[in-house]
Amino acid sequence: MKKERIAVAMSGGVDSSVAATLLKDSGHEVIGLTMCFNLVDSQQKRPACCGLQGIEDARRVAHKLDIKHYVLNMQAALEKYVIKNFREEYLRGKTPNPCIRCNQYLKFDFLLKKALSLDARFLATGHYARIKKSAVGSQQSAVYSLKKGRDKFKDQSYFLYRLNQYQLKHALFPLGNYTKGAVRELARKFGLSVAEKNASQEVCFLSGTDYREFLRHGLTRIFKTRINTDIKPGQIVDKKGAVLGEHQGIAFYTIGQREGLGIAMGYPAYITEIDAKHNKITIGKKEDVLKSDLLVKEPHFILNAPKKKIAVKVKIRYNHLEAFAQISPYESNSRAKEPDKNKIRIHFETPQFAITPGQGAVFYDKDTVLGGGIIEKILE
Repeated sequence: MKKERIAVAMSGGVDSSVAATLLKDSGHEVIGLTMCFNLVDSQQKRPACCGLQGIEDARRVAHKLDIKHYVLNMQAALEKYVIKNFREEYLRGKTPNPCIRCNQYLKFDFLLKKALSLDARFLATGHYARIKKSAVGSQQSAVYSLKKGRDKFKDQSYFLYRLNQYQLKHALFPLGNYTKGAVRELARKFGLSVAEKNASQEVCFLSGTDYREFLRHGLTRIFKTRINTDIKPGQIVDKKGAVLGEHQGIAFYTIGQREGLGIAMGYPAYITEIDAKHNKITIGKKEDVLKSDLLVKEPHFILNAPKKKIAVKVKIRYNHLEAFAQISPYESNSRAKEPDKNKIRIHFETPQFAITPGQGAVFYDKDTVLGGGIIEKILE
């Protein structure tokens, strides 16, 4: 790669700090960009990536590297595109992944636009993923593929499946070929102050707070809206409909959950279904949580969407082991003339545990991300 001006999304963590250092050492002109959400730092050992401490750590690294550093207040965007969806999905009995939306709307939309406005050619992040550029077609136009990071235990391609060709064209992942251990060693070698810093928690805006507490009370010092009045107790039933007890509000539960039900069944009981319309939770045995067919909404494919059934591997949450499946355009009934382009049907070869509406289902061909979508419901 020729020497370019590159903006780096610097969270104050070891990964983005090493990414910035690698690019600077390669001779590029590096600019540091740090998102600020006005988050209050928690007392947890794992700090929020965009809290005040993170901003100060990013500033120190930028000073050591002698690069320009900008702090951008993106509180309004976080509230509009991430927090609002987070609240609403839980109220619908779903379990969202806010990190996917953060990458889609904040990092690779607002932050990327800021980088380009500063005449940077790329926005680099500390994600453990890779981008492959290739030329296809008679005009030899460039296309971009998203691939897993080399470190199979740290791969973060799952969180990036919604990126499009334009975003991938202007994105860099300098850590894609490194392991987490190697990155730590590089941080020590470079003498970075964050070399021994703990990894940040997954959901930055919770700031060490359990998500249930966040849903009950909201971070009212930061965000204007509250939703606790919308959370109401309801019935817990078995699969035959017999009432077994009372839940505290469907927003506090997720598919496959076993703890916190307060019901003795004589066998391990798991949540098998959450019915938001009737404010009801169904529980059953572990085998009742194993399902093979599901419907995905808002599909996104990095290149071309399949027009017929294809065999892929699918990951239904970040810490899930991807499994063999067939995906196909969804036909709502046998008389449908055209499949629904906004829905994808997935059939797993082997039933999967706790397929959870609201989570991302990401499609892989070996180490390449084909695309994905949001799990809408289980199909019986």
